[in-house]
Amino acid sequence: MHAPASATTAPASVQPSASSGRRVTDAPTRMFHWLFALSFLGAYVTADGERWRLLHVTLGYTMAGLLGWRVIYGLIGPRHAGLGLLWRKLTGLPAWLRSLPSASSPSSVNWRQGQNLLMAMAVALLLVLVVPLTLSGYGTYNDWGDVLGGDWLEELHEFFGETFLMVVLGHLALIAGLSVLRRKNQAAPMLTGRIEGSGPDLVKHNRAWLAGVLLMAVLAYWTWEWQQSPQGLITPQALSSLTIGSHHDDEDDD
Repeated sequence: MHAPASATTAPASVQPSASSGRRVTDAPTRMFHWLFALSFLGAYVTADGERWRLLHVTLGYTMAGLLGWRVIYGLIGPRHAGLGLLWRKLTGLPAWLRSLPSASSPSSVNWRQGQNLLMAMAVALLLVLVVPLTLSGYGTYNDWGDVLGGDWLEELHEFFGETFLMVVLGHLALIAGLSVLRRKNQAAPMLTGRIEGSGPDLVKHNRAWLAGVLLMAVLAYWTWEWQQSPQGLITPQALSSLTIGSHHDDEDDD
């Protein structure tokens, strides 16, 4: 007696789930990006007044340390995170500029390359500006400007801080604009590490463990700075002013 066909037929293969996209950015690069961004935001917000000075300085030192880590990772890390990749993009700028006068029409210009060059320039500027920003901040904190007199070093530090902010805002505007033009979230690689589309991952190893090490190193430094300061990174006066301000806000709401 033959078994029913339904019993002998192999079950249909399970369809694979929808692809989550291709990995193009590893976890350490993303961790650096967000720690770097949050450190600058915190440093900028706490730039005014003596009450938040130690917190401001600590976040500035964090940016300098993160830059050092990024340079090392870019030199000895995987190819996709190498600084040489950024440099090769920037070296294409002269050739692209020379191609503009010879273009027969605006549509014949490689605008996509121009957009990528703008993005690369913004990233390079943010990395380079950290050096004079933190050096001038260190000099201001240690009163180097007193040698020549005046507040020139503090004003120089403020100039680099405002310049850094302008580049950050330009960077964000460029990401938003490209997301609209290309109809694709250009911030996704720094959020999820992936982009939409099928195909092999450009980054084979996520290296989440290294991202964890970087985060723990930053947290350990912040904890050490807190313990070294007799009043902590935030002074009691700053906390009291924050509490008073919050209390006033509540009264205004009433």
